[in-house]
Amino acid sequence: MVRLKITAKGQVTLKREVLDHLGVRPGDEIEVDLLPKGGGKIHAVELKRPIENFFGSFAYKADRAYTIEEINQAIEAGWAGEIK
Repeated sequence: MVRLKITAKGQVTLKREVLDHLGVRPGDEIEVDLLPKGGGKIHAVELKRPIENFFGSFAYKADRAYTIEEINQAIEAGWAGEIK
């Protein structure tokens, strides 16, 4: 159990342990469901972003086209530990 203290302004600072457990970071949102008898349930708000935001996220514009042989050499060098 984690105890939190209420400030004079009625605010609560969530401890790192709580933030990590909820998986939230600065700018994220949480919701509190009010339950009977003064109880509450807190959970992170799942962000719903448009699929358009994902388009192009893996786009990489190379300065030139690479041949299959060059790609295979790069793969072999990576597996051999020659490239870091």
